[in-house]
Amino acid sequence: MAETRIETTDTLPPEELICLLIHEHRAQCRPALERLWSYYRNELDFSDGDEHRPYRTAQEQGLPQRLTRTPGAATGTVGVGEGRREVVVENDIAWRIHTLVDFMFGKGVTIQSRAGDADRADLIERALNACFDANGGVSFFQDMALLGGVYGFVDLLLRPDRLPAGESGISFGSSAADRAADRAPSKPIDPSRVIDAASRLVLETVEAPRAIPVLNRADYRRLDAYLMHYTQPLNRVDHSSFLARLVSGNGRPRGRQATVEVTEVWTPGRLQVRHDGKLVSEQTNPLGLLPVVHIQNLPQPFFYEGLSEVEPLIPLQNELNTRLSDRANRVTFQSFKMYLGKGIENFMDRPVGPGQMWSTDNPDAEIAAFGGDGPNPSEDEHIREIREAMDKTSAVTAVSAGLLRNRVGNLISENAMRIVMMGLLNRTEKKRVTYGAGIQRLCELILRVLDATGVLPTDPTERRVSLHWPSPLPQDQSQRLRDAVLKLEIGVPRRQVLAELGYAGEQT
Repeated sequence: MAETRIETTDTLPPEELICLLIHEHRAQCRPALERLWSYYRNELDFSDGDEHRPYRTAQEQGLPQRLTRTPGAATGTVGVGEGRREVVVENDIAWRIHTLVDFMFGKGVTIQSRAGDADRADLIERALNACFDANGGVSFFQDMALLGGVYGFVDLLLRPDRLPAGESGISFGSSAADRAADRAPSKPIDPSRVIDAASRLVLETVEAPRAIPVLNRADYRRLDAYLMHYTQPLNRVDHSSFLARLVSGNGRPRGRQATVEVTEVWTPGRLQVRHDGKLVSEQTNPLGLLPVVHIQNLPQPFFYEGLSEVEPLIPLQNELNTRLSDRANRVTFQSFKMYLGKGIENFMDRPVGPGQMWSTDNPDAEIAAFGGDGPNPSEDEHIREIREAMDKTSAVTAVSAGLLRNRVGNLISENAMRIVMMGLLNRTEKKRVTYGAGIQRLCELILRVLDATGVLPTDPTERRVSLHWPSPLPQDQSQRLRDAVLKLEIGVPRRQVLAELGYAGEQT
């Protein structure tokens, strides 16, 4: 696993380098990342449609031109046929991503402090749980896994610039001597003050389109600085442009919501905020290190980015949508019988129907029927093979999402379920390594902030935590409790057993 270390020297990147990184990110990285999100989300665009189908989906960009162009456009006979061809988009990416997230954080994760003193470890666990609960709880971890799965990585930022100064003992404005006095062992610790302070910490998930890392030139795992570039809407109307000064039908100025391009430059010692390229604020980073935790979705050596779950599925998704659309067009033309009338007057005025009769004096008159849908085994086999290829690529099968298809007999025990979903379980365990290491580093960062404020003094050895992951498969609770009793009998510490059962940090 490529772990990005955040301890670096405080060096502000040159202005030319910042502008270059932002330009390259906007021109190259962001479009590719936004395409990954569009394939996962598959949004409906209601501004680009027709009267028969008033929307387009994001995944239609991967269909061949013969399916997306207007019939007859290639030959100049646009009037041939009406509307677009039949387009079928089945988003097989989103449910696979959601299944991976459910297996990772569907039941949450238990955090256990490794501090030697039991009372102190209990307070640390309560503080960490209070911090995560205040920032979304399980949904915080689910958002983290979702963004990481789509983009390939996710960054977690603990924002010291948003800490409420002077409340709950959180104050970085005091002198070093005051902070040292606050961390003195002789000073008593108020648990309620610790919990309240931890719940005020702000954790932010930074999605990839906003993140611009400045890597160390000698080690790609080290950050010299960290940039965030994004567009922020403002709560006012912009009338600066010519179009914005135009009036609407009711005579009022049209306008538009104002926005600003925000750039945040983080270094171990400083934080700069720029609006539209102009410096608006600069403050000291009180932590003395970059408050960023980088998590790769799946490890990719020698790269800051990890491996995305969406990227390898895009070609297969395009092929699946193409074949489904082809089948829809074939069914449309062949599902119904068509008739050719020969030598019958006014045949078009009297359509074919039950009990319908024609009369003619033409002895050569004839009604010929053609069309009708028939079996197409090669087409069905090809679509099935595409779905199987997506199963192998993502390690997520229909069984894991609840679609059994008469396979209930194969799932008569927990071991049988593990064999059937072995690929998904292995993928989940692999991702728990990278995400687990990131959560541990984030816990250490939270405890370091509480130590710097004097709310909860800790040394580096007390900031280490262990994670206990629940089984993603259904388990017999009574069997778990019997196993826990056996562990206690052989001498496993009570705190560890309770943590494995999911009771770490609970008040007794």
